[in-house]
Amino acid sequence: VDGFRFDLGSTLGREPDGFGQGSGFFDALLQDPVLSNAKLIAEPWDIGPGGYQLGNFPPGFSEWNDRFRDGVRRYWRGDANQVGDLAGRLSGSADIFNHQHRRPIASINYLASHDGFTLEDIVSYEHRHNEANGENNNDGHGENYSSNWGAEGATDDTNVLALRARVKRAMLTTLFCSQGTPMLLAGDEFGQTQQGNNNAYCQDNETTWLDWSLLDNDEHRALLQFVQKLTRVRKQHPVLRSRSFLDGNREIAPGLNEIAWFDVKGEPMAEETWRDEANRTLALRRASRHAGDGEALLLLLNANADDAEFVLPKPDYAWKVMIDSAEPEADERSIDSGSVNVGGRAALLLAANFSVEESAA
Repeated sequence: VDGFRFDLGSTLGREPDGFGQGSGFFDALLQDPVLSNAKLIAEPWDIGPGGYQLGNFPPGFSEWNDRFRDGVRRYWRGDANQVGDLAGRLSGSADIFNHQHRRPIASINYLASHDGFTLEDIVSYEHRHNEANGENNNDGHGENYSSNWGAEGATDDTNVLALRARVKRAMLTTLFCSQGTPMLLAGDEFGQTQQGNNNAYCQDNETTWLDWSLLDNDEHRALLQFVQKLTRVRKQHPVLRSRSFLDGNREIAPGLNEIAWFDVKGEPMAEETWRDEANRTLALRRASRHAGDGEALLLLLNANADDAEFVLPKPDYAWKVMIDSAEPEADERSIDSGSVNVGGRAALLLAANFSVEESAA
């Protein structure tokens, strides 16, 4: 047993005077020589009084981060005024977890879980379809921050299907390039659907069983291969797995901080750009170094329907495209100019290596 995930975990810390980190259960668990070293993951809410406790579990726990789930869904759906919140989710949700010496791994980042829509249904349904549950479609969440992109449910419209696939890849790229612990719902890597049922706990049938035959389809195999590519890239680039929260004040090399945010012009994000409700583009640069070697990664996000030309921020590096969610099968390519095109509703991840000693000189 590698660890435990606690359902409706707030009940574990509820004492007569309310939720507290010093509850008897937490004390016993964290003092146990075996259990204290296991992976401990809480669903940090329940339906009791004071039940929503995201960020309030004691050090040693990681927590499902529904703020990440909802924020990423809303950003890629194209909702207004999402860029500022998304920045917090991309950087490990420090506003929620950076206290008591907790680390970014405390944030379990996810797009979908066994509760609610699958990733396929997030881009296929605007409304829940829980009729089969026997409660007149009144059960389950009413707001899923989803979009059907032109047709409710299954469709043969190739344009709608292509757009759905594009948005799924952009969302998955955001997940795997975010600081924190990524969690992927089984089946989301190959397009599992529950036909719009977002409360399928009572369905022990084809609604919830994993349909492995989906992998006989080229489109579903392509999604699996893209997720495999994202996994490899995350493993290959330690800067995506930082053990510490990044505050932007640490300089890795001259003109290069460990984390920085830019607009499409390659300029540091100004206050008015953060507050611009119509802005749906964001560039995040992260950097790290080991001995004399340094690495920078640049994540470019464009939730607009149209392409966007991003000017690459200074200092200049020999950037290579590692991930292009608009062209999932494309090989790595070098950027030969000072800007790069990011497709509509797409994400690009660029990487560059540099010598810290040369930069200092």
